[in-house]
Amino acid sequence: MITISLIWGISLLSTLTSGYALPEPCSGVCVNTHDPSIIRHSDGTYFRFSTGGRIAIHAAPTLNGPWIYKGAAIPRGSSINLPGNQDLWAPEISRHNSTHYHLFYSVSTFGSQTSAIGLAISPSLDINTWTDLGSINLSSSPSSKTPYNAIDPSLIYDQANTSYLTFGSFWKGIYLIPLSYSTTTSKFTVTSSNQAIQLAFDPSDAAIEGPNIYFKNGFFYLFFSKGACCGYDRSRPAKGKEYRIMVCRSTNLTGVYRDKNGRDCRNGGGTVVLESHGWVYGPGGQGIIEGEGGRPVMYYHYVDSRVGFADGQKRLGWNWVTFDVGGWPVVV
Repeated sequence: MITISLIWGISLLSTLTSGYALPEPCSGVCVNTHDPSIIRHSDGTYFRFSTGGRIAIHAAPTLNGPWIYKGAAIPRGSSINLPGNQDLWAPEISRHNSTHYHLFYSVSTFGSQTSAIGLAISPSLDINTWTDLGSINLSSSPSSKTPYNAIDPSLIYDQANTSYLTFGSFWKGIYLIPLSYSTTTSKFTVTSSNQAIQLAFDPSDAAIEGPNIYFKNGFFYLFFSKGACCGYDRSRPAKGKEYRIMVCRSTNLTGVYRDKNGRDCRNGGGTVVLESHGWVYGPGGQGIIEGEGGRPVMYYHYVDSRVGFADGQKRLGWNWVTFDVGGWPVVV
């Protein structure tokens, strides 16, 4: 018993000194889970959407699994006429009203600013129920001289219940733009791209992307991923430059967002929420939902360094989130 207690104690001490908890267990199909987006159905089933496979859908009775592959959300690809419309990225699932689920997605190719954000809707989350509505009138290209890249969408509402979209990857960082909604078509659209507001940017390192905003205790928390996301099996970045999850916050949805030290998120600000530790490497592509009992849960992808570093080996990770005495999120 002394030996067992000592081993357990060393393991716990290792986790505590690293500053981060290890991911909760995952069973079933937990790999090839790049940029996950998760929602809980009214019957308690969790649905997971992820990059690739024309938006792969998995379902499980609990966040621990077992996760089962159900099929593609958009099996014929997007109607948006751009390169990458058969390999859709960064899905974001949400429930807007009692009639439809909304699935935002990105059309682009790696390293390109020629991008657009699209939308599909479903009454039930199941495969063969999704209707692709195409572009939401938000795109980017070098020729249009847009400062942002139109990928990584995420829906959020302000205190007046007005809908907005956060988005952005590299270029000039992360933006927020208001949306209009049609009750006739159940579609969100962007009225004017000139209404985009910059929320986060690092002039010395533009590698930020994947924003989503979570409202808690009077603050809008802007979570985003920073660093090199991919291709770890071919080459790995310098230590500390791999994917990691950051946060800034504001009392107003439109900003200004600042980190724990008061630094403006538009000028390199950002407090680390989760980074590589132990065998967890390159966590990112995060989102937050309310889990059982209303407790916040952060989910993300990462690679297990004990197994391999290929993009197809990205695993689903999740942890409970608490908030410290200063109101900053802590992964536990």
